[in-house]
Amino acid sequence: MLNPNLKLNQKLFDEDVELAPTRAGFGDGLLQLGEINPNVVALSADLTESTQAHKFAEKFPERFFQTGIGEQNMATIAAGLAESGKIAFISSYATFSPGKNWETLRTTAVYNEANVKIAGHHAGIMTGTDGATHQATEDIAITRCWPKMHVYVPCDAIEGRKATIASADINTPVYLRYTRDKTPLITTESTPFKVNKMQTFWVNENPKATIFATGYMLYYALVAAKELEEEKLQVLVVNAAVIKPLDEEGILEATRVSQAVVTVEDHQVEGGMGSAIAELLAKTTPLPIEFIGLQNTFAESGAPKELVEKYGMGVKDIKAAVKRVIRRKM
Repeated sequence: MLNPNLKLNQKLFDEDVELAPTRAGFGDGLLQLGEINPNVVALSADLTESTQAHKFAEKFPERFFQTGIGEQNMATIAAGLAESGKIAFISSYATFSPGKNWETLRTTAVYNEANVKIAGHHAGIMTGTDGATHQATEDIAITRCWPKMHVYVPCDAIEGRKATIASADINTPVYLRYTRDKTPLITTESTPFKVNKMQTFWVNENPKATIFATGYMLYYALVAAKELEEEKLQVLVVNAAVIKPLDEEGILEATRVSQAVVTVEDHQVEGGMGSAIAELLAKTTPLPIEFIGLQNTFAESGAPKELVEKYGMGVKDIKAAVKRVIRRKM
């Protein structure tokens, strides 16, 4: 069942569940930060409305910088602003930032631990009809490998706003990952967001497997858990919104009883959230793991929901992975 302590959306499984893109949370969070902290500045690479940074730009034009189609320039300016005492938020499509300007970010912001927040938008195959060139499916891998980075992947727009606001209190670079299409609101305003903790959204007394899901894919994992429970198969579902720093204690606690893991993400399975969890378990308590995500392939252009099914990331695929990993324990 849904964890009653987290005050989650009780209409989550209804047909009329409210939908919103996670990027909306970035826009709302950035605007709220601008209102409470005069040191917050924002930069965009010619994609202001697509990344929802226009809300900040319209209210605080003196603190907004439009760099045009020049992601490397945007990153360098942001690092300079951060070194002068500002909290700099940069936003673009994730394929361009951190993708195109990876080396520039590494050298100017990350290496110097500058207070730059990197908002990568239109991430994953959820980007849909824009095709593989705009579907960032490697961005978690290329950011979590940076030393002292924080990597946040909010599950919905509400958590997206909370993650944006929380990132301003961290005095190092942070990567914030957002998606374009509307997805279900899983959390509520009363749901806590903790920057160093994973939270179990679906609970059971005798789980046979633990599902770790990140971003909007958490919804698919929760639907799978509900259907599995109807089949008398109990699991836990953990919201992996914070991929770095990894909540090692929380992961070990969530897997202690189940002794089997399925990871779910809209990302390449190599180097993503699942890899991070597998690395931890390999060093501590090796367990059977199944990985849901892109399996060494780019995706086609198409409707997001159709792509999720085509590439084996839907509810039926998660359920099948749970049953496979349970068999591997025997």
